[in-house]
Amino acid sequence: MTKLNDLLGKLDYTCLHGTTDIDVSAVIYDSRKVVPGSMFICIVGANSDGHDYIPDVIEKGASCLIVSKELSDIPDSVTVIKVDDTRYAMAFISAAWFDHPADKLTVIGITGTKGKTTTTYLVKSVLEHAGLKCGLIGTIEIVIGDEHIHADNTTPESYLIQEYFSRMVAAGMTHVVMEVSSQGLMLHRTQGFIFDIGIFTNLEPDHIGPNEHKDLDDYIRCKSLLFKQCRHGIFNADDEHLSRIMDGHTCDVLTYGIDKEAATAPDITAKNITLINRPGILGVEFDANGLVNTHITLPTPGYFSVYNALCAISICHVLNIPDDVMQTGFTNARVKGRVEPVHISDDYTMLIDYAHNAMALESLLTTLKAYEPGRLVCLFGCGGNRSKLRRFEMGEVSGRLADLTIITSDNPRNEEPQDIINDIKTGISKTDGKYVEIADRKEAIRYSIENALPGDIIVLAGKGHEDYQEIKGVKYPMDERDLIADIMRERR
Repeated sequence: MTKLNDLLGKLDYTCLHGTTDIDVSAVIYDSRKVVPGSMFICIVGANSDGHDYIPDVIEKGASCLIVSKELSDIPDSVTVIKVDDTRYAMAFISAAWFDHPADKLTVIGITGTKGKTTTTYLVKSVLEHAGLKCGLIGTIEIVIGDEHIHADNTTPESYLIQEYFSRMVAAGMTHVVMEVSSQGLMLHRTQGFIFDIGIFTNLEPDHIGPNEHKDLDDYIRCKSLLFKQCRHGIFNADDEHLSRIMDGHTCDVLTYGIDKEAATAPDITAKNITLINRPGILGVEFDANGLVNTHITLPTPGYFSVYNALCAISICHVLNIPDDVMQTGFTNARVKGRVEPVHISDDYTMLIDYAHNAMALESLLTTLKAYEPGRLVCLFGCGGNRSKLRRFEMGEVSGRLADLTIITSDNPRNEEPQDIINDIKTGISKTDGKYVEIADRKEAIRYSIENALPGDIIVLAGKGHEDYQEIKGVKYPMDERDLIADIMRERR
C-alpha cells in the first residue's frame, strides 16, 4: 500500500471528488487488471479511451481515478484526480510507486532513426567487461541479468519502464542502457526521471503517418525532447538535423563524427577507416582521435558500424571506461539480427539483418558492396497487410544493388505470399537485376547456400531478430538461424 498523496507529489492536479488521504493497493492502466483499492489511470489511446471503462473499474473496486475529462455520478467512495495529460501523470505516478528506481541507476538513453539497437548492445558489452552490471531495454528484448523478456515496443509504457528499473535495482544492476523512440518521447513514456546520458545517433524521415508523427517537424521535435531531460548529451555532429535536435537543450554537450577536416571538429572523431574482409568475417578498423585516442577494431562492417562505435566510445568517455576494456567489449558484443554473421564456410559470408524497408536495405547493400564481393546476394520478402509502395521500393533497391535477388516470404499475414512476391517483382522490373522467386523461406535459404560461389556475400534481410512467421493471424515459430542449422544437417 502507498498513500495517494505520495504518488501525486510531483504533479499538478485538481481533486475533483473524494480525498487524497487514502491508500492505493495497485497502479493500473488496463481496466482488465483492476483490483479492489487500486488506482485506475484513464489513458486516451489511438483505438480506445480509458475514460469509457470507468463504470467497469468502479464496479471492480477501483478507489481512485486519474482523469483528464470532467466526470459525473461518481460514488462517494471513489477519489477523482484531474490532470492535463494522463500519460504524463502516469510516468510520475509510476516512478513514485516503484520508489524512484532511476535514482539508483546510471540511465543511458539512445534516440535516433538508426543505430539505437546495435549501440545499446555495444555499450552493455563494454560496461559488463568493465565489471559493471548493466540492464537493457530495447526493440528486441529487455535484459535483467540472465532474464530476457520479449519486447512489444522499442520504448515500453512508463509503468513498465519503472517496473523494469525496479527489478534491475533489486538484481544488483548499477547501469541501464535503453532505446528511446520518438513515439516513447511523444507519449511521455520516459518522463518521471532524468537520464544521466542522452544520445542522438542520426535522423532520417521515418515514422511519419496517421498514428505516429504528423510530419518531419514533429518527428524532430519529439526526438529533441530527450535533451531537455538528460544531464549529459552526446550528439552525432555529422547529421544535418543536429542544430534542430539541439534546439533548447539543457544538457552538457559532447559531439562525435567521422573526420572531415571541418572548421570545428567534433570532440571525438574517426580517422584512417579501413575495411576488414577475412574469410567469413566483415569488419572495420579506425583511429579514434580527440577526447579519446585509441585504435578500434570492429567485427561488423561499414561506416554505420563506425558511427555506432563512436557513439559508444563517447559514452565510455563520460563514464571513464579504459580503452582496453572498451575494445574488448566491442570485440565480444553480439546483436541478434543486425548484420549478424552466421558462419557456414570460409568461402563466402552469410549475414542476417533486420533491414525491412527501402532506406535500410539500400544502406545495408551499399555498405556490403564496398567490400567488393564476388557477388552480392540479397534474400528478402515483404510483410503482408502493409504498404505496397515498400515492396516496389525494396524490389527496386535490391535489383539495382544486388547481383542476385532471391525473393521469398516474410510475414505474409493475411495476404497470399505470391501476391507480395509479384509486387516486389514489379520493383525489380525497373532494373536489370537478376532474381529468382522461392516462396518458402527455408527453401529460399537452401537455394542461397547450395548455389553460393566463392567470394559471395549473402544477406538474409527483413526478419533479423524475429523468431516467428505470421500467416493468417497465427505466429509460427521460425528462426533463420534454426533454418540454416536444419539445412546444414540435411546436407550432411
